[in-house]
This record gives sequence, C-alpha cells and structure tokens, in this order.
Amino acid sequence: MGSSTETLEFQAETRQLLQLVIHSIYSNKDIFLRELISNASDALDKLRLESLTDSTLDVDTADLHITLDVDKDARTLTVRDNGIGMSRDEIVELIGTIAKSGTARLLEKIKDAKDAAAAQSLIGQFGVGFYSAFMVADKVTLRTRRAGTAEGTQWESDGEGTYTIQAVDDLPVGTSVTLHLKPVDSEDGLADYLASWKIRQIVKQYSDFIRWPIRMAAEPNTDAAPTAEAEAEAEAGDTNAETAPHMDTLNSMKALWARQRSEVSESEYNEFYKQISHDWLDPAETIHMRAEGTFEYEALLFIPSQAPFDLFSRETKRGVQLYVKRVFIMDDCEALMPNYLRFVKGVVDAHDLSLNISREILQHDRQIQGVRRRLVKKVLGALKSVQAGDDAERYAKLWGQFGRVLKEGLLEDADNTEALLALVSAESTHDAEKTTSLREYVERMKEGQDAIYYLTGETRATVENSPHMEAFAAKGYEVLILTDPIDEVWVEQVPGFDGHRFQSIAKGQVDLDLDENADADTDGAGDSDGQEAASAKAKREKDFAALLPWMTTTLSEHVKQVRLSSRLTTSAACIVGDAHDMTPTLEKMYRAMGQQMPPVKRILELNPAHPLVTALRTAHEANAEDPALTEITELVYGSALLAEGGDLPDPARFTRLLTSRLTHTL
Repeated sequence: MGSSTETLEFQAETRQLLQLVIHSIYSNKDIFLRELISNASDALDKLRLESLTDSTLDVDTADLHITLDVDKDARTLTVRDNGIGMSRDEIVELIGTIAKSGTARLLEKIKDAKDAAAAQSLIGQFGVGFYSAFMVADKVTLRTRRAGTAEGTQWESDGEGTYTIQAVDDLPVGTSVTLHLKPVDSEDGLADYLASWKIRQIVKQYSDFIRWPIRMAAEPNTDAAPTAEAEAEAEAGDTNAETAPHMDTLNSMKALWARQRSEVSESEYNEFYKQISHDWLDPAETIHMRAEGTFEYEALLFIPSQAPFDLFSRETKRGVQLYVKRVFIMDDCEALMPNYLRFVKGVVDAHDLSLNISREILQHDRQIQGVRRRLVKKVLGALKSVQAGDDAERYAKLWGQFGRVLKEGLLEDADNTEALLALVSAESTHDAEKTTSLREYVERMKEGQDAIYYLTGETRATVENSPHMEAFAAKGYEVLILTDPIDEVWVEQVPGFDGHRFQSIAKGQVDLDLDENADADTDGAGDSDGQEAASAKAKREKDFAALLPWMTTTLSEHVKQVRLSSRLTTSAACIVGDAHDMTPTLEKMYRAMGQQMPPVKRILELNPAHPLVTALRTAHEANAEDPALTEITELVYGSALLAEGGDLPDPARFTRLLTSRLTHTL
C-alpha cells in the first residue's frame, strides 16, 4: 500500500443521485453489468488511441480485453480491463462529483419523470451508469493505474455518503471494479450474479457487440472423468498439478456495421444502438449503408425515438463514432455530421484514412466532406420516408422531438434547403389538431395566391387571437402558425418553397380584396368589382386624410406611420412592421443574448370600419385640439400592442389613462 487512506464526502447532488439510482430508478438490476462493461470498453478504446498518437506512452496493446472474475467465497464480482486507467484526480472528478454541470438538472428531470423508463433514459443520457453498481453491491472497490504513471489509486465506498481514496503500489495499468454483492433476493430483483450462466446471459444480451473480448474462467466440469495426465500427476504426488483455468470469450465481437443488412436482426440493431447511445428506447430509424469505390466505408446510423435532454445545450457532444478498419479513432466526430443533425447516433468505419488523423485535418479532408454529404442525404431521406409512410402519427412524434433542431439546418445547410423544407411540419389554421407540410399547404392554396402566409408567436392561442389574423380567417386564407423561436429567423432567410415566397401577415401591406378581385379578373368578371374596391379605398383615404398624419405626429415616439388597414375586421387597430423590419420577438431574442439592438419603430394600422376609429375621426374633425384625443390615441396604440402580446412602454401611464377615460364615460 502507498499513502494513508483519505475519506471524502460525495457532492450533495451526487448523494441524492446515488439514492435515486439504488432505490428507485432501475427496474432491471441486470443493467449494472452492461454499464461497467461499457465503461471498460471505453477505457480500452482510449488506450488504443493514445498509444497511436503518443509515441512516449509505453504500454502493451497486444491483448486488450475485459475480464470478469467471480469469487463465490468472498461473494465478489470484479470487472477488470487493461485500458487507459485513471489518475487520482480523475477518480475524484469523475466519480466523487460526477463532474457534470447538469447534475442538479438531472435530479430535477428524474423527479419529474412520469415513469421508471423515462427516468432510466435520463440516467443513461447523463452517463452516470457507474452508480448502478450500488444496486447490487453493499460496497464497491475500484483499483486503477493510469497508463504512463507509476502510482495506482484505490477508491472504495458503500454508497451512503462518503468514499475513501488512497495511493496503491504495484498495480497493473487499467481498472478493476470489485462489487461486494448483496444477498440474492428474487423479490427485489437481485439475481445470483455469481452464477456463470447469469453472467453469460447478461453479456450476450447487452454486450455481445463490444469490440474487445470479454473473458471469464470456464466453470470446471466436475462430472467429467479425470484425464490420464491428471491421474499420472496425482499418483506422482504433484501438488502443483492444477493449471490456470481456461478462459471463455463471452461476446461475439462482430462489427455489426460490417455485416450484410440481411444478416442482422432488428433486435441486434436495437441492442447495438443502446450500447453506443446509452439510450433505453429502441431507435426510430436505422440506416445501414456501405460505400465502395475510391473511398470505402461502412456506416450504421440511428435516429433516436426521443431527443436527448441536452439537445440544445452548448456542451452537447455531437457527431458519430469514427473507426478506421475496425480501429476506434474518436467519439463524436463532428466532421461527419452537421450541427443540426447532432441527435443522430452511429458508427462510420472508413477504410482509407490514417489512424493518426486529427479532428482539424478531418474538418478539411475532401473525402470526409464527401462522406458527410452522403450521410446527410441518407438521414434526410430516411426522415422523408417516414413522412411519406402510412403512419402520420409516427412522423408527427419524430418531428415533435427533432423538428426544432432540424429547422436550424435551414440556416446552416444551403445545399439541403429544399429537402429540409419538404420535412417541415407546422400548425396552421386549416386544422386545429393536425400539423401540415408545406407541400400540403401549397396544394390547398387559393387560386392566384402567390405567397405562403404565416404568423409567428409564443403560442397557438396567441397567434389565433391576433388581430392580424382577422381578414385572413374571414376570407378563408390558410395561415401557418409558427411558435418556435427559430421560426422567427428561418422564414426570413429562406427564399421560398416550390416557387412561393413566405409572407408574414404582420408585415408589409396586405390587401386581400384586391387579390380576390385580381383572381376574378382571370374569369373576366372582376373589372367592376375591382373598380368598386379601388374607389372605396380612395374614399376612405380621403376621409381619414386629416386624422392619420395627426396620429402619426402624436405617436411619433413609438411608430413611424399610422395608416388604414385592410387586414382587420373586428379589432380597432393592430401594429405591423415593414416588409424587412425585425420582429419584436426576434429583437427580444437578440437582446436576451446580450446584443444591443436599436429600437424598431413600427406601423399602427386602423380599421376604418370600427366604431372607435370612426368616432375618433369625427371628434378630430370637430376639435383637433381636444386633449382627450391624444389620450385616446395612446390607448388605441397601447391596446394594439397588448393584443399582439407586446410590452407597454409605460404601463402605469396606460393604466391611468384607461381609468380616466372609463371614469369620464361613466
């Protein structure tokens, strides 16, 4: 032994997590072995990689493997690997405190989870499966030495709140995790994890595709007759006749992606996905492909059934695993998958890359960029196939999980804009229950309609009740209801879909009467109607010629223009922007990100047929100097601002004016 033992306390959140893991999260306790084997496999991958990239690292990588040791007398099960190992600081960081800034968030999500399966999924996503060992063990002892160091470390805990750590001499490179097992308890789901058949069953079910051999001593066949050699040694009195036990390899180690698709069952795909993603659900889609020619590679990609908790976290790792001729190169190879497809999991095994290739070189490698383009098209094609399938609900669920992040691609990936637009699924005024694709919207467009109308807002209710929607609803025009924050951005940057531009109904001039009359002209019946509409519009503008500039001057601090509206039917007023103005929501988003944006003055539109507006015009004609007109004008502006969900510039003044006018009226 080395230095004296030091006792440390777990981080507070870690203690809570331990208790959740031990007592309430996992319904299937067999999972502990899969988690420990997966950790051991990662350690072997890391050692192989470091041995290739660090010429000063003196390690033997000829026989990297995982060993399972059973001691029935001591009731211990040890998972041992000769991988990279850990230093003392790494143990304290990774195990003592979880080293995750999202630990508290994890606990909150676990408590909010509706069922055990959802909680288990969160555990896997946060990568803290090591703690599952305490479900089956009263005490866990971890002994490790990191490659390239001389001193080993022993960590030990009963999972109650503290752990001990001390330096240890003469340890081999690698890690061993010894579980001091609890008694068998079938009612509590505690199986006999010392039984060879049980261990083999778990490994076959969960870890058969681990690329490193998982070995365990073969059980002696006590019923078999002794061999002639053994009898001769016994007669000669050789007390050292016992030889080392034969070691069985428990897993097949077959690279699933290298096999023909016809040779792989759905259950094998599902288990492989769970192994590499730490997810508990089966994938929604599996993509198995092989490319041959100037650059050969195999790829096995998965689209998850649900989004990971950290999909929108800055710390999210993205990309797929990269192998070169079955040799693990790196996790999360960002060069192979764009940011907006960061939810895709899988493996790419390239045949013609150097083992020492770096992330920087990958970013600019022409062949890798070609692979990336093909992978992206395959993923988008798989999503399109689901969309075109008979199960609309299945695609709706997928879009609900990943639609928001897929829309990021409309800002990042100009080469696949059309493919991404075809995948967009949005709420609309056509159906309150079902979403619509852009293709379906275009097929339902009115004759002569050249724009895809949309309105953004925080919720469907806010958008549906917006004054901007009134004329469109009255005349039967379908409007897309866009409520994701990113919708504010992509609709402004995408030129259009299928030859039709996107048009916000809260921006620019809208005259549906003239549009409809233009449609009628195609049948030769709209000339008189068009003339009547134009004549009526001219008369309205003449009637309000004095009021509009006066109101523009009165509200000059807040708006750049007051004009008549053709988009209102029941509301007195609404606020709109010019065609290229930034929306208030987008303005708020930029400010929330710390960017100072100059205030954008917008346009106040009045409904010339509304009694309040006509009364205001009449009062202005009678006495333009009446101070009450200024107050009423401010109230009209404030009401329009509130109707669209905006913030009043001076809520206290608005309240005083409203109270004063109500009092005067009564």
